[in-house]
Amino acid sequence: MKRGTADLPLHYGTVPPWLAERMSLLGGAIAEAIIIEYGRPALLQRLSDPFWFQSLGCVLGMDWHSSGITTSVMNALRKAINYRSEELGVYICGGRGKFSRETPNQLLEVANKTGLNGNELVRHSKLAAKVDNTAVQDGFQLYLHTFIVTKEGDWSVIQQGMNPNERMARRYHWLSSSLRSFMEEPHTSVCGRNQGLILNLTDKLAAPTKEGIVELTKESPDKLMREVSIILPNHHEVKAEDVNLKRLGAALILAHETNISDMESLLLLEGMGPRTLQSLTLVSEVIHGTPSRFSDPARFSFAHGGKDGHPFPVPTSVYDETIEVFNNAIHKAHLGEKDKSDALKNLSKISQEMEKGYTPNNYFDDWVQYERDNSYKYKGKTVFGDAKKPVKKKEDKGEGGIQLSLWD
Repeated sequence: MKRGTADLPLHYGTVPPWLAERMSLLGGAIAEAIIIEYGRPALLQRLSDPFWFQSLGCVLGMDWHSSGITTSVMNALRKAINYRSEELGVYICGGRGKFSRETPNQLLEVANKTGLNGNELVRHSKLAAKVDNTAVQDGFQLYLHTFIVTKEGDWSVIQQGMNPNERMARRYHWLSSSLRSFMEEPHTSVCGRNQGLILNLTDKLAAPTKEGIVELTKESPDKLMREVSIILPNHHEVKAEDVNLKRLGAALILAHETNISDMESLLLLEGMGPRTLQSLTLVSEVIHGTPSRFSDPARFSFAHGGKDGHPFPVPTSVYDETIEVFNNAIHKAHLGEKDKSDALKNLSKISQEMEKGYTPNNYFDDWVQYERDNSYKYKGKTVFGDAKKPVKKKEDKGEGGIQLSLWD
């Protein structure tokens, strides 16, 4: 993919400090694990995929569909990566609003440290912004621009525009490795709701326009805008139709109904509670999953919930244990001990194997309620406060309410 986009409902607000700190710690661990296992180009490739990026935001506890994912995730990654940039070989420049205007100076500083061509990096940054803001006039004005570059000179751009009339934001992703020209079809996909006839000066068919300023009124919208990207709905809650229930069910079964001691490849994870294994399985897939696995980003919100309580409050004690497990595995991997990181990798593999024989049941809403009812046990938090122990009803059996069977 050279470029892709995501359309997101426009949301305002800030990330609470208790979540921002955890997002940075886990986001940094995920990025480092990808670099160790697959290399820096693989990290850029994932960042350029709008589906993967949305899944990352969900697994970090952000609202699964809101525009705030972009700023929050990039802030978390910048905080985690930049103070270790020389070690990791990755630099994140720019940001939102006035910080986006600092991108050229920051890229020149990176160039001084790495020996890269700073002027060329600045030119690429400005061109990517100009294309999405001016050459493609789709009704969205950029307000966020981030440029991620490796010490080898490969780069990815993530930027976001706003259409206040439609109350939507559009996120744009770029990847340098397959880019051939900024002004002739730099996008393998420009995606989002069809805006009707738009001005797209990067289309190959627009050559006469660039030469003679001829309007492209005879071209059909789907010729100008090939739509193969992610468009997220306005509803805030996570619904069953937003999730691949076969994939989610397999991950829950692995965590809650599998005897880890019977599985040699996961013995190093024995002793962890089922709820932590649920989170670890989904984080493992974010690191090791193939692109086709991220078509339903909402599924990854079942790792650590969402700050607004959708699908359930953020289980901070589980979040902290997940961070600890991955940081420990990364530390040992640096020392040449990869047993634990391999066990974490196998979580996603085994979950995928379980999918083959799994038929989803109709317990999605019950499972969401189960998570909410038990959230207080894991120090659940939202922007509205701490999760409370639910009031027992006479028909409830036991503290956690009904026990769910994940199999039919």
